[in-house]
Amino acid sequence: MLLWSGLIFILLGVAALAIDRRLAHFIYDHVSATAHKRLDSITHYAKAGHWLAAAVLALIVAAVFRHFDLLNTDADMMVTYSIAFIASLMVGSLVLHVIKLVLGRRRPRDDMEMGLYGFMPFAFNTDYNSFPSGHALTICCVAVIFTCVWPMLWPVWFVVAAILAVTRALLTAHFLSDVLIGAGIGLIAAREVLLLGFPGFAPHWF
Repeated sequence: MLLWSGLIFILLGVAALAIDRRLAHFIYDHVSATAHKRLDSITHYAKAGHWLAAAVLALIVAAVFRHFDLLNTDADMMVTYSIAFIASLMVGSLVLHVIKLVLGRRRPRDDMEMGLYGFMPFAFNTDYNSFPSGHALTICCVAVIFTCVWPMLWPVWFVVAAILAVTRALLTAHFLSDVLIGAGIGLIAAREVLLLGFPGFAPHWF
């Protein structure tokens, strides 16, 4: 299920290339300064650094629990899913940054503010780093791991992930296709890491 979801997101992202520029201009013209400020205040919850720090903190807490022989089962689960998240983010980010460097795409704001638009394949220019979205990838990895830990709350995790990912397009930090493809890569990366590296901790519906 998760594999197909990821592939569908990627295909939708490819299809969105046809409307990306018009949609980005529409958003840029219609999102008010107040809305922009509110969106900007929440979009950083999808940033990789915050979640990596949380995963490292979880590992430290689990190590303390183990040292004092407390909550051994929970500590083992905390270690496993923290490592799984870090590995998912590493695998997904590797794929994502290779695509960023090889395909090279300007961000929407560059189009609006400087008239710079489009892809520049094989330029290996870090100014062309819009495609795909790292924030979308990160928060989808988070949603998958949280769903493994608290499966009954899976709608909450994925709705929150969707909202945070979409903020990237609404802020014109990314095109819609950047967000969709970043999300798809995140879902697939987390699935494959769990199935291959931690098969006993991957839900059957993966």
